[in-house]
Amino acid sequence: MQTNILEYLDVTCRRVPNKLAFSDGVDGLTFGELYSEARAVGSYLAACGIYGEPVAVLMNKHPRAVAAFFGAVFGGCYYVMLDTEMPPIRLSLILQTVRPRVIICDERTESAARAVCGVDTNVVLYSEASSTPVDDAALNDIRRRAIDVDPIYIVFTSGSTGIPKGVVACHRSVIDYIENLSEALRFSEDTIFGNQSPLYFDACLKELYPTVKFGATTYLIPKSNFMFPLRLIKFINDHNINTICWVASALTMISSTGALASEVPSSLHTIAFGSEVFPPAQLRIWRAALPNADFFNLYGPTEATGMSCWYRVTRDFGDDEMIPIGRPFKNTGILLITEDGRLAAPGEEGEICIRGTPLTLGYYDNPEQTDKAFVQNPFQPHFRELIYKTGDIGKYNEDGDLVFLSRRDHQIKHMGHRIELGEIEMAISPMNGVTSACATYDNENNRIVLFYTGAPERSDVTTFLKERLPRYMMPNTIIKLDEMPLTPGGKRDRVALLQLYESGKV
Repeated sequence: MQTNILEYLDVTCRRVPNKLAFSDGVDGLTFGELYSEARAVGSYLAACGIYGEPVAVLMNKHPRAVAAFFGAVFGGCYYVMLDTEMPPIRLSLILQTVRPRVIICDERTESAARAVCGVDTNVVLYSEASSTPVDDAALNDIRRRAIDVDPIYIVFTSGSTGIPKGVVACHRSVIDYIENLSEALRFSEDTIFGNQSPLYFDACLKELYPTVKFGATTYLIPKSNFMFPLRLIKFINDHNINTICWVASALTMISSTGALASEVPSSLHTIAFGSEVFPPAQLRIWRAALPNADFFNLYGPTEATGMSCWYRVTRDFGDDEMIPIGRPFKNTGILLITEDGRLAAPGEEGEICIRGTPLTLGYYDNPEQTDKAFVQNPFQPHFRELIYKTGDIGKYNEDGDLVFLSRRDHQIKHMGHRIELGEIEMAISPMNGVTSACATYDNENNRIVLFYTGAPERSDVTTFLKERLPRYMMPNTIIKLDEMPLTPGGKRDRVALLQLYESGKV
């Protein structure tokens, strides 16, 4: 029985040591190099007496950052990935929360590391740690003591209080997730991933761990390519990337600009999307460009180790349809609980709650927030069983598939009606020339504010929406932007949009 994610790397390194594992298109590491450097980092931590505690990694998106992750795990620790694109205040808050005794950086990030770390944190260069002689005896002893509920990483999400919350995942939940995701999406040794997400998000799990499981290859696509659709498509084709698991905004950025009419990423055969609602109009463009490819809608929160549900797209969807998120992975249970505490009937809305192996260990050093989100299963009175309350609203369709409707905090009460802001965004998505849209709500003045990017003028958008929305759902303010602000993970940044609106600069 597998109990440690390093077992993937043990087996793969023996089988294909000279195969390329991770690359950014310029620098790369083979599995043999990854294994050797990670074990050296683990030996460095063991020599420092650092065991069973967080290890911060402040490195930009690069193959050696991945080696540092595995190095922390070889040392019997768990990694906390940071990046210089994070605001300094966020870096400081995270480091204040985890209080690591060591932070691994490189020459490009050393000054940033020293600027934000505390006096009790040792800053070490990756080149120094990875040059440490491998201590086989120490690493073997660390592995002997390991169990599958040991933590493997901490990923920080945004906290409602403004303080980031660190989600702690363990080997058991990660292994379960990777095994089920790999089976559903049919990953193999021939898979060549194109990674979109920053490494400090759990979204990168979809590429990092299947790569070491199968001996596949992952290209860490530079962020700059996502500003230029044709350059991005060329990168995909140049490196024969055949599998991508991206946020919907990244896919929409390509299809909405007409780039697929100029050049097709012909090497792709598997396209998974998630984290946001993918407009059906954009999905149709992708399916027309790649008629033989498989498309998957994925859903799941960080607190349940990434993705919990999956749906294989087998037909086109109308503009007024929601693409289902499908069924849960094996070992994952979904409870759809209504506002009055019942299990929702087919077609009835409820909060999506998750149970089973994918649940993480909670929030690091934050028992109060952990107890609010991870609660006793109300339908199990006989023993302790935790479920995670996602805050997402969904329902089952007539086929028995789960459909995501909205975030609970994206539901508003306006003119006496309960409104899903996502419905307004869906209404504008089929409009020719609209590349992105996001609806927000000004609570103080009770106004729906719609932001969009694209060619149409605001008057045209108003006319288009009047034909598709009831009067009470019509935006009170429509704002055209040159560029949609995005979070580092590629999602539309609702907080930035509200701040922009409140500033009066638009």
